[in-house]
Amino acid sequence: MATHYRSKIQAAAERRGEGSFGDLGPGALAVGEWQAEGLELPELEAMRAYRLGRLRAELRARDYAGLLLTDPINLRYATDSTNFQVWCLHNPVRYAFIATEGPVVLFDFRGARHISAHLPLIDELRPATSWFYFETGEHTPAAAAAWAAELADLVALHGGGNRRLAVDKLDRLGVHGLEALGLTLADGQEVCERARARKSVDEIRAMRCALSACAAGMAAMQQALRPGVTEQELWAHLHAENIKRGGEWIETRLLSSGQRTNPWYQECSSRVIEPGELVAFDTDLIGPYGYCADISRSWLCEGWPDDRQRAMYRLAHEQLAHNTALLRPGLGFFEFAKRAFKLPERYRPQRYSVVLHGVGLADEYPAIYYAEDAAHAYDHHFEAGMTVCVEAYLGEVGGPDGIKLEQQLLITEQGAELLSHYPLEPDFLR
Repeated sequence: MATHYRSKIQAAAERRGEGSFGDLGPGALAVGEWQAEGLELPELEAMRAYRLGRLRAELRARDYAGLLLTDPINLRYATDSTNFQVWCLHNPVRYAFIATEGPVVLFDFRGARHISAHLPLIDELRPATSWFYFETGEHTPAAAAAWAAELADLVALHGGGNRRLAVDKLDRLGVHGLEALGLTLADGQEVCERARARKSVDEIRAMRCALSACAAGMAAMQQALRPGVTEQELWAHLHAENIKRGGEWIETRLLSSGQRTNPWYQECSSRVIEPGELVAFDTDLIGPYGYCADISRSWLCEGWPDDRQRAMYRLAHEQLAHNTALLRPGLGFFEFAKRAFKLPERYRPQRYSVVLHGVGLADEYPAIYYAEDAAHAYDHHFEAGMTVCVEAYLGEVGGPDGIKLEQQLLITEQGAELLSHYPLEPDFLR
């Protein structure tokens, strides 16, 4: 049974003088720093309306009745609701129905509907129907059928006779349940990724704030980098400073030192960092307002880099600069890949997985590959308002260490604007 829960909670909050119930913000520490840096805070109402509008434009373009969202990142984009995001990545207890021409209905974990009651674009809050084994055991098929019936009713009520429903991620029982009730399912992940690709002014403001929080964490890491500290102890500083500023989580543990920097993708460990060793990391940080700060740096723990390390660092820097200079609206992805920086042969076997990727609430569309890895490449084009990360990893097979660098950029009508301003290492670039 539907419950118009948001209006009741919002009205109670307003009676208590709380105004925008639930919008507590990142806190005085973060806001004070951002003001000192001259950063503008995002207008949350405008940002939310823009994102929902982007989704609905994609739905109309494909003639879908609506969109069913279960991925917490897509839920965040559509509704700005943040409840249990990481937990819900593996426990599907929250979902939303977005009618193309109609309401936004959020189904939330039992007892938690008040968490999203302040969000004005959610028209209706209902208790979610769980149908995964942890919660429902042998009753899972019946629970999935009940779940599907409620959603099919919403499509019938708000779809205007259209039975085409886009779905981002869904298990087998859910697919069968919806199709058995006459719905035609389509790829909702395409809808979401294409909608999320072009950012509004307020999304860029939110991203700049996230990058500022990330930079504060990186500064704390660099200050703590000394012989005897472990990789995990160093990595903890990034988490702590992010959380202090209203940030949310970090998606990976990509920090390594010494020999562990080659090959890439080794996550941080209890290894003790020694004098003169390289330390390389990739932030993958979900910061304030839910926006991603995804940048990489390589540092030296005391001493001076040797000629080999300088050569790798300079080449990585050259790769980023070359690829950044190519970026402009209208440039095709295949054309970019064709003109991208050509790695020397000795570094190609351990090249990074992509040359460039999009970034927003997480890593997202597009992904642009090296020529050797382009079996699943696709050719669209860059647009003004896209935010992307250019990547570089250099390390020879069997080499003693490697260099990882990455910058975050905004594509404008004039080209690419650097968003990630944490400094590079001058000792490596001499």
